[in-house]
Amino acid sequence: MNGKNDRDRFVDFVRSFSLVVVVVWHWAFTILVWKDDGPHATNPIGFTDGMWILTWVLQVMPLFFFVGGWANLQAWGRAKTRGLTAGQFVAARLRDLLLPAFLLIAVWWGILLGIGMVVELSWLRGTVVLILSPLWFAFTYAIVIAAFPLFLRAHRKFSYLVPVWLAGAAALVDIARFAHDVPYVGWLNMLIVWGLAHQLGFFYRDLRDAPRRVHQALTYGGAFFLLALVWSKIYPGSMVGVPGDKFSNMAPPSLAIVALVVLQVGILLQIRGWVETRLERPSWARLFKTVQLYAMPLYLLHTSGLAVFLVGAYLLNGRAPLSEEISLSWWLWRPAAIVLPLTTTIPLLWLVGRVVKGSRTAAKVATEAIADIAENVADAARSAAEKL
Repeated sequence: MNGKNDRDRFVDFVRSFSLVVVVVWHWAFTILVWKDDGPHATNPIGFTDGMWILTWVLQVMPLFFFVGGWANLQAWGRAKTRGLTAGQFVAARLRDLLLPAFLLIAVWWGILLGIGMVVELSWLRGTVVLILSPLWFAFTYAIVIAAFPLFLRAHRKFSYLVPVWLAGAAALVDIARFAHDVPYVGWLNMLIVWGLAHQLGFFYRDLRDAPRRVHQALTYGGAFFLLALVWSKIYPGSMVGVPGDKFSNMAPPSLAIVALVVLQVGILLQIRGWVETRLERPSWARLFKTVQLYAMPLYLLHTSGLAVFLVGAYLLNGRAPLSEEISLSWWLWRPAAIVLPLTTTIPLLWLVGRVVKGSRTAAKVATEAIADIAENVADAARSAAEKL
């Protein structure tokens, strides 16, 4: 696999589209249950028969890591031509990913501390944590990027064996969790499972150019693998956390997510031609350009926009538009549940853009600090890789 400097529009589309799907899912299907200690999030899957099957398609984080693997491999090829070291490359990627996340955390915790100085609201801390909870993805992706030199070395030396080994390691971790009652070892799968999805992305060009039967084999293999795990009644059917399930397949990721990765990669490769044909159309190209530009900022700010909407609705009506009852009216409300938070998120996108442009000095200081830390982590990963 070389570092050819071309960009694949389909990869960029999938990466942006997957973030937008997560945003829409959170807006449309998050149910906030208010308790004494504040709001708690749930979803309609646990109350709607058979809805869990939708998560096999709409839980798209595996696709983000998959196309991210290819994008990082291509970016590394371009970085080498500019004379960057692996440590510098990883530091730059981590800086771009983590700086906005750290700024968002700083703003919300500043709001928390400011309000806490005026009035005691015991539930506010939990509310801020809930608003910031989607950032788990950014920090997990950062771990995978920090290990990029190690993954790249393994890829070059062992090729297709690496994802096989990672799948096996994920299975052994789950056996330790469920058969030998070692629950905390499950968190190793945050690196193993998401690292596997990222590692598969290194083979994107090979898989893309493979015969269609290979794409179908991945789809059927992933589907049968996932069906077997769920039918065993060991693994929940939902690929997102559902109250009442014995555990979540996502926190930490289980072997079911490995099967989901294979299934979704197969589907992705089969629809690639259809999507690329439409991306050639001017209207689709303009829409894609907009989505690509705003997908990551939208992901980072969408829960903040939802919070602003709920607070605004409470101030206007004396109550927040929260409903725990899954009824026909609740389903009819879903389009509005997407549009209304969008109207309060758009001003935040504009405001953040203005603040970022006006805070270049502060951003530079924070960036340099993050880059120093990131380069140290990358150097450690590269040292480990050189021992393979």
